[in-house]
Amino acid sequence: MRITKEKCQKNHDRVVAMASELFRERGFDGVGVANLMEKAGLTHGGFYNHFASKEALIAEAAAKGFADTSERYAGYGVGEVIDAYISRAHRDERGQGCPAAALSGEAARLPENTRAPFGEGIAGLVLAFEGSLAGQPNSRARAISLLAQPVGAVVLSRACPDASALADEVLDTCRADCHTSLEPMP
Repeated sequence: MRITKEKCQKNHDRVVAMASELFRERGFDGVGVANLMEKAGLTHGGFYNHFASKEALIAEAAAKGFADTSERYAGYGVGEVIDAYISRAHRDERGQGCPAAALSGEAARLPENTRAPFGEGIAGLVLAFEGSLAGQPNSRARAISLLAQPVGAVVLSRACPDASALADEVLDTCRADCHTSLEPMP
């Protein structure tokens, strides 16, 4: 039985959305193709009707994750983004969180073409911060720092045991430091 192009696209989008969430939650190696397709309600064999390889899926899922992150913070001020990003909620909701915090370490070991969506996603986040700092001295450098510190804070906090006081201290300290760095430069 043949399916329509529209249904095929919906299936494709469902697999990408599911993969995007599962990769952020479990890592690339923590998600098998058979398990992913089962969770998406499709057969394992159907995977290759949609993707040339798992790496091709990783690239699409990463792009979706960065698009979701950008949409989530659209319309927020820089301080609001910092508060939402460097938070226990973001730390604990890996599957819904930013791919930069969830997967950058793993992405660094991927082939260049698979890493490309990470570079594009990170560049987009830097541009969003930079736009919010327009007209301020060193806006590009400050935007890069304002992205790197929150990403690093979430990564370090996630590496600590959940009930660890240090996990929250990392988030609280970095959030406060980011807010301090937002104060106008003399």
